[in-house]
Amino acid sequence: MNTSNPFSPDLQPAKSLVQHHYAAMAAATPETIADVLAQTLHPKCHWYGMHPFYEQVGPNAIAETFWAPFLRAFSNVQRREDVFFAGLNEIDGFEGRWTCSMGHLMGLFDAPFLNIPATRKMAFLRYAEFNKVEKGQITQSALFVDLMHLMIQAGVNPLRAPQTGQHLVQPGPMTHDGLLHAPQDARESVKTLNLINTMIGSIDHANAASKPPTPQDELAENWHNDMIWWGPAGIGATYTIDRYIEQHQQPFRTGLSGRAFNGHLCRMAEGSYGAFFGWPNLTLTNDNGFIGVPANTNRADMRVVDVYRRSEDKLAENWIFIDMLHFLKMQGVDVLEELAS
Repeated sequence: MNTSNPFSPDLQPAKSLVQHHYAAMAAATPETIADVLAQTLHPKCHWYGMHPFYEQVGPNAIAETFWAPFLRAFSNVQRREDVFFAGLNEIDGFEGRWTCSMGHLMGLFDAPFLNIPATRKMAFLRYAEFNKVEKGQITQSALFVDLMHLMIQAGVNPLRAPQTGQHLVQPGPMTHDGLLHAPQDARESVKTLNLINTMIGSIDHANAASKPPTPQDELAENWHNDMIWWGPAGIGATYTIDRYIEQHQQPFRTGLSGRAFNGHLCRMAEGSYGAFFGWPNLTLTNDNGFIGVPANTNRADMRVVDVYRRSEDKLAENWIFIDMLHFLKMQGVDVLEELAS
């Protein structure tokens, strides 16, 4: 798969609109958040949220489902943004303009949230958000949050096995250059998107090959040796190609089978950064046990976000968000229900 959009789109209006939207949200309360959202979101904005929020339509439903409960639980919230960029969506033929924001929503965890007990201490809700901008409004939005990481901060461990990696408060890019408020060189954006697509293709080629390359050889084609894979709670982060293979790729490929790729809703890049998300990206079967859940025959979906940083001609960092609670629930494990009991 090769991408070559040589033109330079004007992404600045979309960026400005979303940053203005975030600034307005910073002053919102549980009582005013619906009105704040209505200033920027289209009345029929389609919102994709993780379990238990799911898909919602319109500012009122989005506010009632996620933002008002979140703001009742967290006070003095700060959006601590590490990555922000915009791009044209490859999936719709480079027609749609989207932004990607990633970081943490930090606040004082003062009241229970989804049966997760309050701590009255600082807490970090790791997030990635995509917004599609059309004619001065946000018409589609997707918000991924790492709820399992929030549980761990609150002293509730929903995991049924030790993480194969290490989950901490995931930092932003090592280069500290992830906030792309200014226009970027379109040629660099094309390089990043081409590399992401090549990497996706290499996975499919390795899976289909009669004599597959070694995992090290497969990864070395597109990744720096000192790559960092910032995985979600339940799996954790891992550093260098060899440790990534040991601590994530091998457990993932050993535990799960029947991988079906369902595609993406958005895939884009700007400058040295790129990202995609799907709904769902993958459908798999846990036939050998994975993250402590026993083997079963259920087909389960993974809704996934990948955010990438390219360094020269290879990928250097990759932040991952997975709707783990939905993936587990499809296998009969309802983590939020267990917290309520």
